[in-house]
Amino acid sequence: METDLAAAYERCRELHKRHGRTYYLATRLLPAWKRRHVHALYGFTRYADEIVDRTGDASVAERTARLDAWSARFLAGLHGEPVNDPLLPAVLHTIAVFQLDRADFALFLRSMAMDLTITSYASYDDLLDYMEGSAAVIGTMMLPILGAADPAAAREPARQLGFAFQLTNFIRDVGEDLARGRTYLPDEDLDKFGVGRADLVTAARDGRGTARTRELIEYAVTRAQAHYAAAAPGVAMLTPASQACMRTAFALYGGILDEIAAAGYDPFVRRATVPGRRRAAVAARSLLARPGTPVAVPGPSPR
Repeated sequence: METDLAAAYERCRELHKRHGRTYYLATRLLPAWKRRHVHALYGFTRYADEIVDRTGDASVAERTARLDAWSARFLAGLHGEPVNDPLLPAVLHTIAVFQLDRADFALFLRSMAMDLTITSYASYDDLLDYMEGSAAVIGTMMLPILGAADPAAAREPARQLGFAFQLTNFIRDVGEDLARGRTYLPDEDLDKFGVGRADLVTAARDGRGTARTRELIEYAVTRAQAHYAAAAPGVAMLTPASQACMRTAFALYGGILDEIAAAGYDPFVRRATVPGRRRAAVAARSLLARPGTPVAVPGPSPR
């Protein structure tokens, strides 16, 4: 059993290292005993995402069946049944160790199922409903692992950071999501700036946006920045040993917004990434920062 558990944690770590470069770097700043639990949560969320988005030419019905079967194994494991799975033992162990809220995992799986059939969101409120399960709950899952002197006060900033990180990904990856037939930029925002989905498809094909798509992206960046601002006080609420990790993640994800702004708010030109030298410098500064030091909100100044 212990060998299976160790192998499951290692599988989660490999997934995290391969696919979550920014957050994996930040996680290395945590005390060693906490890292595997963060890897477990990442592995759980990443594997569900792979079922939904990275299963080749599988039909929606086939992907739905795979997600349902995997979710059923997970739920069985929560009820104490033996689980034959390469990574679920790790997340089940993490849930037990930290007594994580099982409702968060149900909400996450609900949002993953939404990705199988929903390709756009009419309003930002509709998108927030999706992100409640795909992003906010990641923050609340992480909070007991990171630790906070006042978990109740730190909960909302943790939720807001989940929103901020995911919106950053949506803005950066708008072209990739279009290739999957989805857009996470709300329809009401597209209408506000006179942008149709066909305009986004053309921008992705041509590798450059238009004045209107750039205005749309700038608006989305400003909205993401508001979530970073709401999340910022939460970093100093964490236990001192966890602050360097989240300070680094906060700065590096926010740095993606800076790169998008530097590209004229045109994510179609190139995939926005934070240069390696800057990543290393951010991690070093985070380690040297005194616990409780405020974090700087990324992106342009709010209008």
